[in-house]
Amino acid sequence: MGDSRILAILVFYPFVGAVLSGIVGQKKERAISYPAVFIAVSEFLITFVIFLKNMEQSGATSYYRCYLPGICGMGLHFTMEGFRLLYGLIAAFMWMMATILSGEYMRRHENRSRYYLFLLATLGATMGVFLSADLFTMFLFFEIMSLTSYVWVAQEETENALKAAATYLAVAVIGGLVMLMGIFLLYYELGTLNITELFYAAQVYPGNPAVLYGAGACLLFGFGAKAGAFPLHIWLPKAHPVAPAPASALLSGILTKTGIFGILAVSCHLFLFDGRWGSLILGIGVLTMFGGALLAVFSIDLKRTLACSSMSQIGFILIGVGMQGLLMEENLTAVHGTLLHMVTHSLIKLVLFMTAGVIFMNAHALDLNEIRGFGRKKPLLKLIFLTGALAIAGIPLFGGYISKTLLHESILEYGGGSLMKAVEIIFLLSGGLTAAYMAKLYIAVFVEKNKDAGKQAQYEKKTAYMNAGSGFALAGSALVLFLWGLFPHTLMDRAARLGGYFMNPPAAETAVEEVAYFSLSNLKGAAVSVAAGVFVYLFVIRKLLMRNGDYVDRWPKPLDLEHLIYRPLLLGFCPVICGIVCRIFDSFVDITVVVLRRTLYRDSPLPYERREGNAITERIGKTMNALQAVRNRLWGRKKQTNREFVHLTAAAVEDFRESIMIIQRSLSFGLLMFGIGLALTLIYILWL
Repeated sequence: MGDSRILAILVFYPFVGAVLSGIVGQKKERAISYPAVFIAVSEFLITFVIFLKNMEQSGATSYYRCYLPGICGMGLHFTMEGFRLLYGLIAAFMWMMATILSGEYMRRHENRSRYYLFLLATLGATMGVFLSADLFTMFLFFEIMSLTSYVWVAQEETENALKAAATYLAVAVIGGLVMLMGIFLLYYELGTLNITELFYAAQVYPGNPAVLYGAGACLLFGFGAKAGAFPLHIWLPKAHPVAPAPASALLSGILTKTGIFGILAVSCHLFLFDGRWGSLILGIGVLTMFGGALLAVFSIDLKRTLACSSMSQIGFILIGVGMQGLLMEENLTAVHGTLLHMVTHSLIKLVLFMTAGVIFMNAHALDLNEIRGFGRKKPLLKLIFLTGALAIAGIPLFGGYISKTLLHESILEYGGGSLMKAVEIIFLLSGGLTAAYMAKLYIAVFVEKNKDAGKQAQYEKKTAYMNAGSGFALAGSALVLFLWGLFPHTLMDRAARLGGYFMNPPAAETAVEEVAYFSLSNLKGAAVSVAAGVFVYLFVIRKLLMRNGDYVDRWPKPLDLEHLIYRPLLLGFCPVICGIVCRIFDSFVDITVVVLRRTLYRDSPLPYERREGNAITERIGKTMNALQAVRNRLWGRKKQTNREFVHLTAAAVEDFRESIMIIQRSLSFGLLMFGIGLALTLIYILWL
C-alpha cells in the first residue's frame, strides 16, 4: 500500500462510511449502529497498525506524505510524523469507544441516522485537520469539522439545544473567517502555508514583523475559538450539556485539541522561541485556566461542570504553549508537559463524559440534586469515574499528575520574578479548584444519598444500568487512562519524545533528562493543590454553594459574556453603526450633486419632492380621485366623504415594501455573522 493511499484512507474512509451508514439508516434505522461501529473500529485498527509500524522511528521523521492536486486551487497536502501519528491514534481510539457507547445511548433517540452520519463525517474532518501539512488544508477540514459537529449540538432539537447550536455555529463561522484573513495575509507576506516552512520563511522575511503578528493574531482567534480559550469560550459550557454524551466526549476531548493543534502550528513554527508571543499565549492560558475552574466550582449540572473543566484544562495546555516561547531553546520540559496534558485530558474527558452519559441514560437528569446517590451501589461505575477524577485532579500515580508536574516545572525553570510567581500561585490554585469540583461531583453522585428516599431506592435497584458494549467502552477507556499514568517512563515519556519534534524541531535529537516525577519537590506542588482543593470544597462548596442540603448555582447570571457583550455587540451595536455608515456613503454622491447644483452651479432647481409615494402611486391616486368625483356627480352623492386615493395607494405600496423588508431581514439575519467577516476580508484584500 502506497504512502498516499494510507493517508487518503485515514481521512476519506470515514466520509464514505458516513454515506453508507446513512443509506443503511434510511432502510433500517435500528441497524445503523453496526456499520458505524465497524467504520470506527476499522479506522482505529488501521491507525494502530501504522503506529506499531513506526513507533520505533524518530518523531522527526515524516512517515508518509500525500498530495491531492487540483482541489480548491491549491490542492490538499497531508503528512504524518510523530505528533500527528500519536494524535491520530488518540482520535481514532476515542471515536471507536464513543461510537460503541452510542449504540445504547442513542437507541431510544430520534434521528439516529443523522447522528451517525455526522458522527463519522466529523471523524474524517478531524483526521484531516491532524494530518494537514499546510494551513490551507487545515482550514478546509477545520470548517468542515465545525459544520458537521454543529449537528451534534443541535441533535436533540430542544430550545436549549438550538440556542447552544446557534452560539456554537456563530463562534465557528466568525472564527473561521478571521482565520481565513490570517491565512490570506500570511500567504501574501511569506509565500508559503506549509507548516514546516513557516519558521524559516519568517526568519528571512524582510517586511515589518508587526504584519506577521497581525496574521498570527487572526489565526489565534480562529483556533482559540475552537479550543474554547477565553474570551471565546462561550460556546463550550452551553454546547456540551445539550449534546449527546458520546458527542460531548469528542467535543471536549478531541475537537478542542484541533484548536490547540492550530495554535501549536502557529506558535511552534511561525513564532518559535518568540518570547512576546509566548507571553500572549501565557496570559490567555492563565485566564482560561482559572476562569474555567471557577465556573466549574459554581456549576451544579454534571455535564456543564465537565464542560467548564475542559475550558480550565485547555488553559493548562495553553500555559505550556506559552512557556515554550518564554523558555526558547531550553523548552523541552514545557514541550513534553504540553503534549502529555493534551493526551491525558483527551482520555480523561472520554471517561468522564461517557460516565455522565450512562448516568443520564438511567436517571434522565444531570442536575446534581436530581442524580445525587445514583452510583452508591454501582462499584464498577464508581471506579471508572474515580479514575478520571483522580487523573484530572493531578493525584500521584495518575496521568494528570505527570503532565501538570512538567508544566509546573517549566514555570519554575523560567523564574521571572513576582509576575511568574503569581502565575505559579494561580496554577496551583486552579489545580486546587479542579480537585474541589471533582470531589463535589464524586461525593454527590457516588457517596451522598438522594433526599428523595423513593428515588434513592429506585437508583439502588438499577443493577443492569448499561449493556456489555457500553461497559466495554467505559471500562476499556478507564483502563487505558490508568495504565497511561501508571507507567510514566514507559508510556508517557516515549510518547512525549515521539511527538515533541513538532513543537521544537531544532531539539529533535536532544537527549532528554529523565524527570524524577515523585521527588519531594514535585510531590509538594501536588500536595499544595490538593490542600487548596480540600479547603475550597469544605468552606466554599459545602458552606456557600449549598442551601438546606441542596446544591445551588450562585453564579451571577449577568456575567454571561454572550448576553452581556457578544449578542448586544454583534446583533445590536454593529448592525446599527454599519447601517448608518452605509447610509451615509449611499447618499453621499446624491447629496453632493444637489448641494453643488443649488449653490455653486445654480443650473437646476431641486427636483419636485412629493409629499408621499412616488410618481406611479401619485398618478394612480389622482386618476382614482377623478373617477371618484365623476361617480359622485353621476350618483348625486354630494355629502359622501371622498377617499384620498393618493394617500391610500402610497400607504399600500409602503405596506408592501415593509413586507418585503421583513422577508429580506429574516433571510439576511442568518448571514449576518458571515457578512461581517466577509466584509472585513474583502476590505483587507482591497487594501493589499
